[in-house]
Amino acid sequence: MEKTYAIGLDYGTLSARAALVCCQDGEVLATAVKPYPHQVMDETLPDGKTKLGANWALEHPGDYILAMEETVGAVMKGKEALKDSVVGIGIDFTSCTILPVDREGTPLCLKKEYEGRPHAYVKLWKHHAAQPQADRINAVLQERGELEEIRYGGRISSELLLPKVLQILEEDPEIYEKADQILEAGDWLTQTLTGGKRRSGNMAGYKAMWLPESGYPDKSFLRQLDPRLEDLGETKLKGEMALMGEPAGFLTEEWANRLGLPAGIPVAPAIIDSHAGLPGSGVSRQNQMMMVVGTSSVMLALTKKPFARDGVVSGIRGGIVPGYYALESGLAAVGDMLGWFVDQAAPESCAKAAREQGMNLHTYLTGKAEQLKPGQSGLAALDWWNGNKTPFVDGRLSGVLAGCTLGTKPEEIYRALIEATAFGTRRIVDLYEEAGAQIEEIIASGGIAEKNPLFLQIYADVLGKRIRVSATEQTAAVGSAVYASVAAGAAGGGYETLQEAVERMSRIHEKAYEPDPENQKTYQELYELYKELSGLFDPGKNTVLAKLLEIKSR
Repeated sequence: MEKTYAIGLDYGTLSARAALVCCQDGEVLATAVKPYPHQVMDETLPDGKTKLGANWALEHPGDYILAMEETVGAVMKGKEALKDSVVGIGIDFTSCTILPVDREGTPLCLKKEYEGRPHAYVKLWKHHAAQPQADRINAVLQERGELEEIRYGGRISSELLLPKVLQILEEDPEIYEKADQILEAGDWLTQTLTGGKRRSGNMAGYKAMWLPESGYPDKSFLRQLDPRLEDLGETKLKGEMALMGEPAGFLTEEWANRLGLPAGIPVAPAIIDSHAGLPGSGVSRQNQMMMVVGTSSVMLALTKKPFARDGVVSGIRGGIVPGYYALESGLAAVGDMLGWFVDQAAPESCAKAAREQGMNLHTYLTGKAEQLKPGQSGLAALDWWNGNKTPFVDGRLSGVLAGCTLGTKPEEIYRALIEATAFGTRRIVDLYEEAGAQIEEIIASGGIAEKNPLFLQIYADVLGKRIRVSATEQTAAVGSAVYASVAAGAAGGGYETLQEAVERMSRIHEKAYEPDPENQKTYQELYELYKELSGLFDPGKNTVLAKLLEIKSR
């Protein structure tokens, strides 16, 4: 059988990567990474003068186009003979990441008259400056008695689409008015490649409160929130939805030439980056859970029933895997939190010792932390360095470290931070199982999973589950390629079902991390203390963290 190939494009927070993947056996022939030149803009716009407020996180859409052209060009370099065997392209993107565009699909920030307007730029997923808008949305839904409905899930996060749209409307109504569409960045890219107007049902279902049965939220609710939002679904969010497994459109001649690919191949609907990791990591059964651990983390588990509570959402049926709902939540900071400690708080003595031993500081601290027993440090931490998703859904919350003494060592803090992320994950897994998931095995992927055995052993002990690691380094990119192969279909050189594609195109390492019974006992005690500590800082009862942020923002 002649081999065929799919390209997966994975857009992360700081860079984008491409993978050229064989549809028949999952072999990754080439990968390429391109960091975004502007990176995350959280202090000023590109002019260096226009200042941003607290908790802003913007990006430049030109970086996404540059990354696409460079990475696709790089994976196809020297493989031009395979060009006609490329059967599809798929894109995943961090979400909810939105931008306003004009009728031609040009981002408003690229137009000279708006280049100095913050709201004309891309709002990254971790843009938390829309928290006041999220609070007001929650209050209106509470008043209407609708907050607990499956569409809303008990609380609306500032990371979702509606708070960000409302912030644009309130703070720069001209940008809102001039926008023909407000798009997920992933949808902007698929529309750019295809010349069409279809949107991703995956992104709309998980981040924009869209349901296949009824569409976007009720007009009366939107009108109560702000009369100018009443027709949001038919105006700024217009466009037919495409679900995973079908094409969003087909590659135009112009973009085929720019990327060096065949014109007319299917472009899969954009999917949330962490969701692409599910097929990319080899998760295909109900008794498995996908866990991506990098700068942040995401967990996904399949279920037959919808569920939404305490920051856990199941989105729409078929939004990730045809026929299933997929429970989703995660931690807003994992690697970012450990990176903060290494970059900002670890003493020079540790850095010096690491250099003398020829290792980086993370590796050095991990080695020291590995020598500690669970509970030995007397420390407990809350993993909220970038806000909390479950159970409080509040981007204003910040980290807590309890139990420090004059004898506390850097490696003890480092391990306590790892343990805090494991406890935050345990809280999510508990909710998943309450929702009906029967998790026996966790498939982990991401930079930390690939490099840090201590991290995974702590997680196995805290969660009481077997953990295996995906054998695919670029799981999201491979997952996007899997979706591209399904969009192509068997007749087009791909697959008819996602299950077939996953079985042929993804791989899992044989090595497993099994829970240690003795460590489990201690971690059960520490987990109860973690829940007690988090209860002390419940934002519904304790305003300390919110008030600290308020004072900081003055």
